[in-house]
Amino acid sequence: MKRELSIKETIQRGANFFMPSLSLDCVIFGFHENELKVLLLKMKNADTWALPGGFIYKEEDIENAAIRVLRERTGLHDIFLRQFHVFGQPSRSEKKFHSNLLRKDGIKVSKDNWILQRFITVGYYALVDFATVTPEPDQSSVACEWKDIYSIQDLFMDHKHILDTALYTLRMQLNYVPIGHKLLPQKFTMPELQKLYETILGKKLDRRNFQRRILSFGFIKRLKETRKGGAHKAPFLYSFDLKKYKKALEQGLQGGW
Repeated sequence: MKRELSIKETIQRGANFFMPSLSLDCVIFGFHENELKVLLLKMKNADTWALPGGFIYKEEDIENAAIRVLRERTGLHDIFLRQFHVFGQPSRSEKKFHSNLLRKDGIKVSKDNWILQRFITVGYYALVDFATVTPEPDQSSVACEWKDIYSIQDLFMDHKHILDTALYTLRMQLNYVPIGHKLLPQKFTMPELQKLYETILGKKLDRRNFQRRILSFGFIKRLKETRKGGAHKAPFLYSFDLKKYKKALEQGLQGGW
């Protein structure tokens, strides 16, 4: 695995290593306490949060670059990852703003430095188990934290637009891709699975219709165990049948929510 370059090395010598004018940004989704979360970085020298991202080595497959960035930020290796859009608006990057950020970090760059040129970014979204993630800031940030997606008002550059596009894509793919395996614990209740879908979609779903449709897909199985400790009748626990789940990923589902 390549050593992560320091900020100064990246600025001074990055043009020798990385693809010019091409980057990637990752929207990392997690689900915790009935909230859809996204992992964000608190930028150095700026009062703003950003999506994890990075550059692509010249000899590196772009998806491997996304996996590398996700591993560095989460500590995870087995990640549900999807490329969802390319963002290339000419106005998405401001030279003066980035130059000032670097100057605050003690790094002066010329206006024709590779880091200040126009960048097109490839968007990926990932689904991870919240409980297994160890958030790690990168060298351009001071914190890496989970945020409730519905509480986020503004982000660095066009990252709010990237986040909104990722959420829209996730909602559309709920119609034909099984989602819950990476976002839920190994054992879960039917109400917990329904709440996950409702949180992503931003709307309530009929309980009986949801249960009937989910079970019709065949990729979850009811266990003999129940969830103990509640005030009401203990609900049965479920788990994913991984063989059938992977088949559903490949073949897709029918209908919409």
